[in-house]
Amino acid sequence: MTTERIATVSPIEEEQASERVAAVYADIKATKQIDFIPNFWKVLAVNPDLLEQIWQQLKGLMHPEAVGRESKLTPAIREMIAVAVSATNGCSYCVNSHTAVLKKQGIDDETIGEVLAVTGLFNQTNALADGFQVAADVFPRLD
Repeated sequence: MTTERIATVSPIEEEQASERVAAVYADIKATKQIDFIPNFWKVLAVNPDLLEQIWQQLKGLMHPEAVGRESKLTPAIREMIAVAVSATNGCSYCVNSHTAVLKKQGIDDETIGEVLAVTGLFNQTNALADGFQVAADVFPRLD
């Protein structure tokens, strides 16, 4: 019997999880309101320290209400940023994951297309400005 390979390491399935990993898995499911553990987290779980560290960072920024913090960014804006950065970095796993969240939040395909259009435009203009080594001449106000 062959198992589909999902990473360069063997993921930690829920039934294999140590008590420490199982606690993080339970928090992920509760916070994200999902009934499964995504592959990303199962792979990070090979190193419980890394799993906890990345989950706490992500939870604090992407789900601030879960840690008693109020964000100035809406959940949709946070996810749009995640999609834009993921597309720029070429992470298809993350593009798919965060696009799925946007769609779950009711964001339509046209809006996602606009996010990717702006992302692509600024990847191009940033590369041009960097390639030409254009000196900055517009600065934000310091209040």
